[in-house]
Amino acid sequence: MQRLSILLNVLLASTLAALASPLPDTNLLDKRITHDGRGTWYEPGLGACGFTDSASDPVLAIGQGRYGDGGNCNQWVQITNTATGATAFGLTRDECESCSTEDLDMSPSLFQQLGNLDQGVLSISWHFQPKGWQP
Repeated sequence: MQRLSILLNVLLASTLAALASPLPDTNLLDKRITHDGRGTWYEPGLGACGFTDSASDPVLAIGQGRYGDGGNCNQWVQITNTATGATAFGLTRDECESCSTEDLDMSPSLFQQLGNLDQGVLSISWHFQPKGWQP
């Protein structure tokens, strides 16, 4: 009888400990997800993150729906051209009003690491790098 009581107490304590554990940060989990979308290019200037960039900077704009409050500003993104396998890294510095949440708009220099500007649109996969990471 005493063993049953101990077992029930252990089960109760384990259940309570699991319920008291914090829930995972969904924003952190989102950053580990690989997104599939379209890659386009634009001429950077003063971006929504508050920085002025040029066409030679490896910067990008994320879709307005993903931009939110700008929490991804200055976060690096790994981008792959799904047709060729070419990979590049870009720094999030702006929001793209015409992009879906899965699309990226890239500076000319970043886009050219993945394809030719004449193509205009690339099929890409991409994901955020951890905050603080740099290539």
